[in-house]
This record gives sequence, C-alpha cells and structure tokens, in this order.
Amino acid sequence: MRRLLALCLAGLALTTALPVCAATKLRVLYLDQSVGWRHAPVARPTDGSLAPSEKAMIAIGQESGTFDAEVTQDAREITPDRLASVDVLVFYTTGALPLSKEAWAAAQQRIAAGKMGFVGIHSATDTAWPYDGPGEAYTQFIGGSFAGHPWTQGTPVRIETLDPDLPVVGMWPVSFDYAEEIYQHADFEPSRVRVLQTLDFSGTPLRRPYAVPVAWAREIGKGRLFFTNLGHTPSTWDDPRFRRQIVEAVNWTARRTSGRATPDPLRQALWQFKALLEYEPVAGRDDRAILGRLARTDPRWQGATAARIANLRALYPAKPDGDRSAFDAEYKALLADVVTRGAGK
Repeated sequence: MRRLLALCLAGLALTTALPVCAATKLRVLYLDQSVGWRHAPVARPTDGSLAPSEKAMIAIGQESGTFDAEVTQDAREITPDRLASVDVLVFYTTGALPLSKEAWAAAQQRIAAGKMGFVGIHSATDTAWPYDGPGEAYTQFIGGSFAGHPWTQGTPVRIETLDPDLPVVGMWPVSFDYAEEIYQHADFEPSRVRVLQTLDFSGTPLRRPYAVPVAWAREIGKGRLFFTNLGHTPSTWDDPRFRRQIVEAVNWTARRTSGRATPDPLRQALWQFKALLEYEPVAGRDDRAILGRLARTDPRWQGATAARIANLRALYPAKPDGDRSAFDAEYKALLADVVTRGAGK
C-alpha cells in the first residue's frame, strides 16, 4: 500500500491529470426518465430491453475502463442512501421528475462537498420540479431552462470550442460543422457558468441575433457540473468524439482531471455582440475590428448590453408570420449602439 501511495504521489508530481492512480472505477448513476416528450436515445423498446443511450452509457464505461454505470428511468429510485455510493450523477431527462426533496438536497450536498459530480445531457435543461429545500432549485443549479429549439434534428450548425485545452471539450475541433438539435435557453446567468462551446453563426445557416451556448461548466463549492446540448440525435451517440466527451465529463466532474470552470461573462458578452452583428451581415463592415474595440469598452456596458441582446430571444416571434414590431425596434436600437461604440465614436 505504501509503495502504491508513493507511486501515486510521484505521478501527481509529473502531471496535472488526476487519474494516474485511480484504483477503482467510478460509479455512475444514469437517469434517463422522460415525463412528457421522450427522445429516441432514451426510448426503451417494447420488449423491455434497455434504451440506446443506456446501452451506450454502459458500453462507454466498460470500453474506457473509467466507470461502471447503473441506469434507471425512475427518479424515485434515487435516494440519499443510494447517492452515498455514487461518484457522478448523469441526467438525460425531461419534465417534472418525481425526485424527492430529500434526494435532491442530498445530491447537492454531495456535489458541493466534492464527493459527487453532475453531468447533464441535451434535455437535462428541459427538466424541473417544485423544490423549496436547501440549496438551489434545479433550473438554477443546471444553469438554464429550455426555451425552444429552432435548430431541429439534422439542422446544420457550426460550433466553436472556446476552451479546447479543457478535457471535457478537447476532443472536438476548435471550429466544426455538425447536425444536431440545439436548444436555446431562458434563465441563463452568464456570471455563474463558463461557456465551453457555442454556436458560431458565421457558418450556421439558421441565425439568431443572440448567442446560443452549446456546452458549459460550473463549479459548485468543491464540486463540478458539466452540461452539453448534444445528444438528441441517435447518430451523436455513435460519434467517437461524443462518447469520449462522456468519459471526460465523468472524469472531470469527479475531479479526476484538472481544469477550472471560472465564469466568463465578458467573453460571453463578445459572443452576444458577434451574434448580433452576424444576424444580418453588412458588406464592407469590419465586424472583426468592431468586436476588437468592443472588448476594450467599459465592462459594465458590455454586461448590460449583452443582457439586452440575450433578451431578444424572448422578443423573437415564435412563428414566421408573428408580430415582429417589438423585436425589430429593440434589435435595431441595439445594433446601432453596438456598431457606434465598436466604431470608436
């Protein structure tokens, strides 16, 4: 035992990655319950066998040698006692889960103490239930709530990886084209999370004038949370990069790999400005120069203006023939302000 400890300490002195001396596999509890809409990856066949994502989660753990996964589609099976032996809790869920107040309180306590990580996949942000216990309600905890998906299954999008050195997103290119269903979110607070991937509207045909985060991370006390928008499309679960991302998300939230999740509200603000400028491109306008100047403006103005841009989502017409008057007025006012300040005037 002393020799093993000495080898472990020597390994830690040589690297910032922590799994060097992982003696045992991590224990993952995967909840893929749907209260309402059921996605194809979590749909169990009529013969009662496991859903595709459940099979994938078990296989990913076994093939990587990183974790053993237990799966359930009933949140009532998650109890404080069961959570006591879980290293990472993973949600691919929808709707109002029948999770007890005691269980959610226990989950948050374990996460804040650094004893358990949390990973949310795709519709984990389309999940909420009434909660008045200690800690945070689920929407505040996860970082946002589903507010539509203009980018439906198979829609081509371009994704920018903002922190390629962070293990949870390092398997993806810095910029890449993909086809997925992408959610936009309400109740999103830039000051609480670090956005790791975002839509890049320079290469996404269906544009919006506000930023759309694809993946983010947050630190909660000594614990870690990771969320990815990906996972709706069954083919995503067959993508080796996505499967690797699940492994790295489990490792990172379990604190077996390094990398901070310091909130980045000013970087997020620049992506709000970028989305606004790219919504209706203007030939001859130097948007790169505008963004460079905006990055040097008053941080308070950046934050306030980015929040106004984010609020355009709520004003955007739900239907193509919807009333655009309120949206158009605010969009034009914001665009004029951003371009003027970005021009140094």
